[in-house]
Amino acid sequence: MRNAMQYIVDDKGVKTSVIVPFDQWEKINEDYHKLQNKLKVFLSVQEGIAEIKASKKQGNKLQTLSDFLNESNS
Repeated sequence: MRNAMQYIVDDKGVKTSVIVPFDQWEKINEDYHKLQNKLKVFLSVQEGIAEIKASKKQGNKLQTLSDFLNESNS
């Protein structure tokens, strides 16, 4: 089978490595990078929420979305 993964085993029969067809590897790698990007976004959102909570707890006034968007258009 051309597209089948192949396993390399040691003397005791324990799998130590795998050979993955290149097209499968490209797909795995592409999916990995997409997941890494999603993780970065989620962690940034989580950090932002933590900053908002900390600011509110300290009584700081937060910028509204409208103010932010108006500032961005200037």
